[in-house]
Amino acid sequence: MSMPTGCGFPTIQTFERAPSAAEFESCVELTNFPAVFRGCASDWEACSKWNPFSNGLDYLEERAGSVEVEAMLSRTAPIFNGDIRSHERVSMPFSDFIRLCKQHMISKENTVGVDAKSSCLNPPLPHDPTTPGQIYLAQFPILNDGKEEKVQLKILRQDIQTPTLLGGKSLSSINFWMNSAQARSSTHYDPHHNLLCVVSGCKKVVLWPPSASPSLYPMPIYGEASNHSSVGLDNPNLSDYPRAEHSLKQSQEVTLKAGDAVFIPEGWFHQVDSNELTIAVNFWWQSNIMSNMPEHMDSYYLRRITRRLIDKEMSLLVSRPSSTDLKQPYDHLDQCKIGQSEGGDDNSRNKSIEKGIGTSREKTPLHDLDPSASHALHDLISLVHDHVNAVGTSRELQHTSPSSSDIASERDNSKILVNALSSLEDDRIAHMLWNLEASRLRDVLLAMARYFPRTLEALIIHMLSPVAAEVLTQKFDEIDQQSGEEDRSQFYREFYGAFDDESAAMDIILTRKETLAFQAFKNVLDKYLGVNITSPTTNL
Repeated sequence: MSMPTGCGFPTIQTFERAPSAAEFESCVELTNFPAVFRGCASDWEACSKWNPFSNGLDYLEERAGSVEVEAMLSRTAPIFNGDIRSHERVSMPFSDFIRLCKQHMISKENTVGVDAKSSCLNPPLPHDPTTPGQIYLAQFPILNDGKEEKVQLKILRQDIQTPTLLGGKSLSSINFWMNSAQARSSTHYDPHHNLLCVVSGCKKVVLWPPSASPSLYPMPIYGEASNHSSVGLDNPNLSDYPRAEHSLKQSQEVTLKAGDAVFIPEGWFHQVDSNELTIAVNFWWQSNIMSNMPEHMDSYYLRRITRRLIDKEMSLLVSRPSSTDLKQPYDHLDQCKIGQSEGGDDNSRNKSIEKGIGTSREKTPLHDLDPSASHALHDLISLVHDHVNAVGTSRELQHTSPSSSDIASERDNSKILVNALSSLEDDRIAHMLWNLEASRLRDVLLAMARYFPRTLEALIIHMLSPVAAEVLTQKFDEIDQQSGEEDRSQFYREFYGAFDDESAAMDIILTRKETLAFQAFKNVLDKYLGVNITSPTTNL
């Protein structure tokens, strides 16, 4: 395989010689990555007999002119969108379609300075509603999963061969594609593996991996065109589709001439530009993944994949900021406060802790804290005191503990005194928690629990945003990994012992963590399924 491109994906591999069926399956198909095969169909009789510039139109009309075909009549030509609202299906004899193609050839030949055989993939022509550019014979079956009664162009089957690399495949369908004027199919993916073979003319295929879905804005999953992108990629409206700015960086482009083929794996988005009078044949077959997926497992796989996408989105919401160099605007706090505990002297506070949790390990004096931990403790206390003063709360942090009903009210009414959807970079508390090593954060939280319990309570109850709650629980996981069972239990007893209602405090942390997860879920629905929701179905 070729070296990765700048977008992080390997370059699409090109084969100058078609691989065997075994090589194709093991080296190409199983990777679920596109590949180009030069000359794959060059030995087909169709490449010579169907060529519009070598009397191919006469041949096609003679062979299948009486067949009734169904063409796409586009309202947005030369772009043909998959959404049925943008086009209609028109029945006509194949000979009428051929006549439109001949008419186009004559008009091109009569145009001064234009050679109908030259210029592969010029920009699409402006739409003229009186020209045959509106008509596109797309996805018309030559073979359709053994359903002979639905196969009107089977007479053309003898001019093509199934490529050797598809040997042994159970094909879902073989389809005929032909356009008179330049045409573009809108960006979409297919639920089958696809081998697209150009018989005559030229096609440019732009491909995106399924992971590029967020920048392509897929249509709603419940809609009739759910496999299509909802944004035009030539000149996207970035105010409406801001993620589309990155779409081209995630794409790769291949050009196919007569005899060439490209493998487009299921789920890969692709946009196809066809030169005038281009003819192609494609082969669809079901992937091994889908054919071997038992239906009774669908709901499980749906939940697993959704959870994986939520976790990925959570990592984006809680990603390291570009800079960890933050201003320190709280140096005005009297440093002597760090040496004073809330609600009495250190000895009385220590006795209270030991009474609440039983045997306690030796207390670390505040002046023995690691400098970075001491600085973080100072900043957290400053943040809490300044924020409480700013909102004018009547509660004295150093003397009064919130009641269980106060905590419950904070939980039920989500009275978070920070932006619930703030990012890690914008959320100072989340940023501070993120930058502290787990062991130092453990020391900071224990110091707050022992000497500043009301400040810790205000921090968690009033100021912990969903992002900060996610960061905190991630740090808890790191603390668990670094601690033995006894130290781990000791830490949580002291931390939650600082709250009057331990279970309510834990519930607030988890609820706000789940609030962020719900935002991630909404992002997943929007980015990957094209669905927008405004509120959860359950009370978070």
